[in-house]
Amino acid sequence: MTRILLLDGHPDPDPARYGHALVDAYAEGAVGAAHEVRRVRIADLDFPILRTQAEYREEPVLPVIEAIQRDLLWTEHVAIFYPLWLGDVPAWFKAFLEQLLRPDFAFRYVKQGFPEPLLQGRSARVVVTMQTPAPVYSWLYRAHSLKSLERNILRFCGLGPVRHKIIGSVDGGWTPRKRYLEEVAELGAAAR
Repeated sequence: MTRILLLDGHPDPDPARYGHALVDAYAEGAVGAAHEVRRVRIADLDFPILRTQAEYREEPVLPVIEAIQRDLLWTEHVAIFYPLWLGDVPAWFKAFLEQLLRPDFAFRYVKQGFPEPLLQGRSARVVVTMQTPAPVYSWLYRAHSLKSLERNILRFCGLGPVRHKIIGSVDGGWTPRKRYLEEVAELGAAAR
């Protein structure tokens, strides 16, 4: 049994969004395989955007974010789902990550050298949806924003290994969507 935290990064609360269906499929696969699952839908959260370095480093963490930080400390595996918007994570999801992954929780600044990661011992899976065909995003655009999230945020904080699944052409009809839901459910069952 693996403890899994699902971060549903789609900012639109509309339950008809395909990204929410993917999160549901992953959760069903995980629960069906006897994993313990906790979920966070960032579309349901209310928090301010951090605008200054002082706010990021010194402002107290909000109770709603603090509860999610406890979930992150509890988990062994984090599954992150979000749609690609303007070539990157949606702004609301990025604002959430900035609130969640604060100094002295996710990493610690040191006098010299790189900051010390504090979230080791947790693996991660990132699932990105987009209208662009996945090979175009991977080869032509070199999956730049996904690589940035993996390297500059997740691995920087100590998560690893970090795996990903790119789901492109999401408006391509029901058949590929159904297949992707099945694939994601299998990932949930395997806690990967």
